[in-house]
This record gives sequence, structure tokens and C-alpha cells, in this order.
Amino acid sequence: MAQRACFAAICLLIAAVTGRTTGAIGAAGPQAAPAPASSAQAPAAQTPPAPKPAAEKPAAEQPAPHSPSALPAGYAGSDTCELCHEPEVLSVKTTAHGQAANPRTPAATHGCESCHGPGQAHVDSETEPKGHIRKFPALKPAEINETCMSCHNRGTHAGWTGSAHETRNLSCTTCHSVHSPKSQKFQLVAATATGLCATCHRLQVAKTERAVAHMPVREGKMECATCHNPHGSISNVKALKVGSSVVESCTSCHTEMRGPMLWEHAPVKENCATCHDPHGSSNDRMLAVRMPMLCQRCHVASRHPSSIYDNAAITTNKSNRMFGRSCVNCHSNIHGSNHPSGQFYMR
Repeated sequence: MAQRACFAAICLLIAAVTGRTTGAIGAAGPQAAPAPASSAQAPAAQTPPAPKPAAEKPAAEQPAPHSPSALPAGYAGSDTCELCHEPEVLSVKTTAHGQAANPRTPAATHGCESCHGPGQAHVDSETEPKGHIRKFPALKPAEINETCMSCHNRGTHAGWTGSAHETRNLSCTTCHSVHSPKSQKFQLVAATATGLCATCHRLQVAKTERAVAHMPVREGKMECATCHNPHGSISNVKALKVGSSVVESCTSCHTEMRGPMLWEHAPVKENCATCHDPHGSSNDRMLAVRMPMLCQRCHVASRHPSSIYDNAAITTNKSNRMFGRSCVNCHSNIHGSNHPSGQFYMR
């Protein structure tokens, strides 16, 4: 009996120990299993996503170069400029300078401060008038040109240094206005390019209004900059856009006068302006001098009387070539001739 009682007590003890162990495992099992799931789901539901590196951000998400978050030391940003200079900032946004999509524009770099320099010291200044900023009306022409040429130094602007306008102490702001242009084209300070050129070149512009002139100029189809490059030319002294001489410029439109000819007329080959005034004239065909005096400037001695001062040309011989006549009545091919018998440029 004692052995059975001892065996029964041992069995009860084993059963009790086994029950406690099973209960602990059962209690821990249901709670431990969901833990990995909850830990895996928690970052997606609660933890915000890590920000992308700046290099991986798309262009649309990156801050603008002149925004406060991307400005170098000393720069205030165009938004700060707009607080006081709203009309000037808004005027630039509608021009080529305000196209942020073009990486060469001020809007794509430091905005207003691309031209006016760092403005934080200007903003912090308490004195009136405020300084610490590049003010173009107070700058010398060379300083203004240096600022503009930091961007506008290619293409048609490449010949500015040493040009006639640059050596006469003109600046870019003499003809162009960034904030208050009168012409949307090229941001000129005058309504038209011809009107702008007339402020200095009055004689040449006045000729275009004469009876015989380049008609397309008065019709608005041509302007001074059609033939001339106001920013200077590298290849000729007349600041012409085409070619290295007046002849090459003229024949770029008047191709029928272009050679080579079998019989060439020397003045035509050298310079069209020897006989014609390209801006306009009171004579037919924009001639510099009326016929026959134009030809007589060179042909003072020929086989027939060439001037009214020839001996007995009027009184004795009564030459019919002196009055009511023109040299081109007979010598019509004065621009050159390809006819075998055309050495005298006749019909």
C-alpha cells in the first residue's frame, strides 16, 4: 500500500508539472506568433518613408536654384526681392529672362541676384537708400556690359567687344530694358528698332523716308538690323550681318547682280555703294548722283563728250549726248555683261 501511495503521489506530481509547462507554452504561443506580423506591418502603417537622396529626386521635386533652401551664403532669393520690388520681379517673369526651363537664364540660377548680385546684405541694411546691391543706373557702361556679357557672349553678340557701339561708351541698357521695355521683341527701349536707331543715326534713317528708298523698310518688312548687326561684326567695318564686304551683303538679296561676269564693271565688283545709296536717295534706282553725272565722276575722258565742259561739245559739235540722255540708254549692262561683244556693257 505504501508503495502504491508513493507511486500515485509521484504521478500526481508529474501531471502537475506537465500541466504548468503546457499552460505556459500555450499562453506564450498565441502571443508570440503575431509579433512578427505586427512588427512587419508597423513601419508601413506608422513609420513615414525615408526621404530620397537629392540626386534621386526628379527635377520637378527638386527645389528651384533660387529658393531659400538651395541658396548659397549671402543670397536672399527672388521671393524676398518680390516683397519690395514686385513690379520689377513680375515684369521679368513674362520675358526670356524668366524662363526657368532654360538653364542659361537668370530664373534658372539665382533669379534677380544673377544680375544684381547677392542681396542678403541689401535686405539687412537699415540705411536709406539701401546699398550692397548692383544698381545698373549707377554703374559705368563697361560694368553693365560685363554683367550682360557673362551670358550674352555667343552668336550675334560675339563681336561686341571692340565694336563701334562699345568703343563709343554705349552700354546694353542704352538700347535694351529688362524691366520696362517698349518693344516685346528684343526688349528695346523704343517701340521699333528703326525708331531706336534714329535716336543716333538720324541721317541714315531719314534717307529711308525719301522718294526712292528701300521700300520694305517703310513697309515694316525690313529694319536696320536686317543688314547691320548692332552688336558688332568680326569680319567687316560696317557691322554687316552677311559677308565681309558691302557687295556680299547686297548680293545676298540682289542675287541677279552676283557674278562672275565675262565683262566685270570694277565699281560693281568693289562696292555697290559707289553708285547707290543703300538707305535711300532722291534719284532713280537709289543712285548717289543723278545720271549722267554719276558716270562722269569716273569716265571724264572717253570717245564721245563726257561732260559739258568738253571743248565745243555744245557750241560747235552740238552733241546730242549731253541733254535728255543717260549713259544707261546705251550701256544698260553696267553691272556686268556675259555677251561676247559686251566689253562696253551695251545691250
